[in-house]
Amino acid sequence: MRIGLVQYSPEWENPEKNILRIGEMIKSLNSKVDLLIFPELSLTGFTMNSKYFAEDLDGVSTQYFIKLSQKLKTNIFAGIIEKSEDGIFNSLVHFNSDGLINARYRKIHPFGYANEDQNYRAGDENVITKIENSKFGLSICYDLRFPELYRLYAKERVHVLINIANWPVARIEHWRTLLKARAIENQCFMIGVNRVGNDPHLQYNGCSSVYDPMGNEIISIGDEENIFISELDPQLVEDVRNKLPFLDDIRLI
Repeated sequence: MRIGLVQYSPEWENPEKNILRIGEMIKSLNSKVDLLIFPELSLTGFTMNSKYFAEDLDGVSTQYFIKLSQKLKTNIFAGIIEKSEDGIFNSLVHFNSDGLINARYRKIHPFGYANEDQNYRAGDENVITKIENSKFGLSICYDLRFPELYRLYAKERVHVLINIANWPVARIEHWRTLLKARAIENQCFMIGVNRVGNDPHLQYNGCSSVYDPMGNEIISIGDEENIFISELDPQLVEDVRNKLPFLDDIRLI
């Protein structure tokens, strides 16, 4: 499975400009990928101005990613500020290769330190989606600090854990360490896609990464804007779990 990690520097609170920027980046893709993954709040950056940018299915972000997935004939994971009857959510949406919405994950752990919990409602369920025969467990940024969520995914034997983020330079070693830990303890691939650049409050240096089920680093990207390709073999997850059946011993009490 070919995965494209879209590490880029979004223009602050400017979806229209970011659509143009992504369009330029997409031109560098010289072969088909099975999945493109974008950072958290993909077209705005980590804004707390959620009421202004929140959207339903007719919104700019949602419609753009629907059309992009149709154009490229590939799956896309993207971050959307979702408006619903239940409130406003920081969401990760899976658009399939036909442009249909396969799954929607609402961030369970809003980042209280940045007042995210005052501007977005917390989600209340873990979400697993599928591409071909592989199962993906979805998460967003601050969720990475809470291993309990990923244990639920491990119990369902997902093949790949996903985290899309706006994780700042000041705590980037936490990001790298936690990604690796989530891969090792759950015996699956762990993919983290982070942004680069600056917003009015913080600086970001990417370090988007992929770790295999043994915690080996497959790819880790520095402070660079581009689409980076990683090849994953889901069979490796089954092989590791069969050889080292640690997950059979989980006791969630």
